[in-house]
Amino acid sequence: MERQNNVSVIVPVFDGEKYLAAAIDSILAQTNCAGDIIIVDDGSADGSAGIAQSYAKREPNVHYIRHSHGGIGAARNRGIAQAKGDYLAFLDADDLWCEDKLALQLAAFDQHPDADLVFGHVSQFVSPELTDEQKREVRCPSDPMPGYLAATMLAPREVFHRVGLFDASLCMGEFLQWYLRATELKLNSVMLPDVVLQRRIHTSNQGRRHQEARTDYARVLKAALDRRRESADDAQTS
Repeated sequence: MERQNNVSVIVPVFDGEKYLAAAIDSILAQTNCAGDIIIVDDGSADGSAGIAQSYAKREPNVHYIRHSHGGIGAARNRGIAQAKGDYLAFLDADDLWCEDKLALQLAAFDQHPDADLVFGHVSQFVSPELTDEQKREVRCPSDPMPGYLAATMLAPREVFHRVGLFDASLCMGEFLQWYLRATELKLNSVMLPDVVLQRRIHTSNQGRRHQEARTDYARVLKAALDRRRESADDAQTS
């Protein structure tokens, strides 16, 4: 089934000039090309805007949007609002897709008609420009692992009507919160054995930049547990 032009890819970027071009190139290199690629500039102060605009000028399916800094959740939500595709995919500005990512996941939807979400494995690599000292300071798993991440997911647009958008109040954990809500609604996920994402390890990964916001993860998990308890209580009293 030919669906490549029904995929919208959303790329949030904040001060990501160092890696943005490589991320966009990995989308353009897909064996099943995307219908539109939406780069959402989350208030960058570096050269990210110029890089994104240069692609938008020469690639008809690449679009550039700039808005005030609001975090990755707000940027993804802005991209969703502008997307035209029946399927939505996401890529962070410092990571890379494997070239058959969309092809494999679209085929999985055909093979699993009851699937709501399709994920794939992630492989991690240390960015080559790091010094030997910097490389010793970062942890990089050597083996691929199942990737329950926004960048490994392909989702029909209608799933977001059911689950809702990302929580823009979270600096970190916005995808975990969204996925927990999806599982509470009993959405069906398929995990492909294939590696679909190359995650770059460098000195300014989001988790390293926002160490003070790691309490967001605790907030997300507590809220999920609270919802589970409320659901159990409701079931007992009904």
